[in-house]
Amino acid sequence: MKEILRHADVRRLLFATALSTLGDQALWLALGIWVKTLTGSNAAAGMVFFAFTLPSLFAPLSGYVVDRTRKRSALRFANLATLLLVCALFFVQDEHDVWLVYVVVFGQGIAYTFLGSASSAMLRVLLPDEQLATANGVRQTGNELMRLLAPLAGAGLFSLVGPRAVVGFQLGAYAIAALLLLRVRTPGDVVVREQLRWRAELAAGVRHVWTTLPLRQLVGSIAVVLLVVGFLETISFALVTEGLHRSASYVGVVFMAQGLTAVGGGLSAGAAVRRLGELRATAVGMALIAIGSVVCIESVTVVVVVGVGILGFGVPWVVVALFTAVQRWTPAVLQGRVYSASDTLISTPQTISIALGAGLSAVVDYRLLLGVIGVVVAACAMYLSTRPRIEPAEVTTPSGQFAASAH
Repeated sequence: MKEILRHADVRRLLFATALSTLGDQALWLALGIWVKTLTGSNAAAGMVFFAFTLPSLFAPLSGYVVDRTRKRSALRFANLATLLLVCALFFVQDEHDVWLVYVVVFGQGIAYTFLGSASSAMLRVLLPDEQLATANGVRQTGNELMRLLAPLAGAGLFSLVGPRAVVGFQLGAYAIAALLLLRVRTPGDVVVREQLRWRAELAAGVRHVWTTLPLRQLVGSIAVVLLVVGFLETISFALVTEGLHRSASYVGVVFMAQGLTAVGGGLSAGAAVRRLGELRATAVGMALIAIGSVVCIESVTVVVVVGVGILGFGVPWVVVALFTAVQRWTPAVLQGRVYSASDTLISTPQTISIALGAGLSAVVDYRLLLGVIGVVVAACAMYLSTRPRIEPAEVTTPSGQFAASAH
C-alpha cells in the first residue's frame, strides 16, 4: 500500500475519488431528508434515491464517451459539471421547487457513472498490472470510510445547520477534488478513434465481457449473487423490527458494523486478489457474504451484528476483484466501455432484487429470504472456486476493430 501511495498521481486520483464519493453520499442523503421535510411524503423522499441510481442503467454511454476522451479530462468535466449543477440547490425554497432537487440528483447520478469508469481506466494507465489489486483495495477502503462519514456530513449537518450547509460541504469536496485532478498527469492515456458504427461501439463492452472467459464467469456470478443480495435492502427493517424487536432507526446502528468491517475488507482485498487471483478471491468474498447472511437468521442482537460484520468484510473482496479483473483483462481502448458494461450487468439484477425483496418481504418470513441468499451466494462461491486460475496474456487490440492513439 505504501508503494501505491508514494505515486503522486495515484494518490491524488484516489483522494479526489474519495472526496467525490463523500460529497455525493452526504448530499443525496441530506436531500432525501430535505424533500421529506418539504413535502411530508416518504414516496417523494424515496424518489431522490431513485433519481440518483437511474442513470446507472445508461452507464454504457458514459463508457463510450470515456474511451473517446482523455480519462483525466472526463474526470475533470464530471467534477466541474456537478459543481455547477449543485449550485442550483440554493434556489430551492419550498415544496414547489422539489423538481429542481430531482434534476440535480439525476445529474449527479450521470456524473457518478463517468467518475467510476474514468477513474478505473486511469488507474490502468498509471499502474502496472501487479499493483492494480492493491490500488483498487485502497480505493475501496477510501470509499467505505467515506460512506461511514457521509451520514455525519449529510444528516448531521442538515440537523445542526440546515440543507444549504450540506450543499456548501459538497461544493467544497468537489472543488478540492477538481484541484487534485488538475495536477494528475497521464502520459500513457489512450483515446480510441471511432471506426465502427456507434451501435457496435456501444456494444463492444458487453461483447468483450461475454467473449473473455474469466470476465464472463466473474460478472455472471456476481450478477446472480446480486439478484438475491438486494433482498437485504428491504428485509433489513424486518430483521431489526421483527427479529430484534427494536425500532426501525436501529437499522443504522446494526449496519454500522458492515461499514466498519468493510474498511478491514478493503485493506486486505488487494493482497487477497494478488495471492488467490480474481476468481477465487471473489469466491472467498461470496462465501463470507453467504455465512454472514445465514448467521443473521439467529434473532439475537450480538449475533446479527457479527453476521452483518462478516458480510461487510466479504463485500470489498468481491468489488476489488471485479475492478482488477476488468482492468487486467481489457485493452486500454475498451477500459471505459467494459467497466460501464460490467457495472450495468450487475447493477440491473440488484435493482430488480431490491424491488423483488420489497414484495417478498410482505408475504415471506425474512429468515427464509436470508436462507435463500445464503444458499444462492454459496453456490456461486463454489462455482468460482472450481474455475482454473488464468493469467491474462498481453492484451492486444482486435485487428481491424479499434485503432488507438497514445497521448
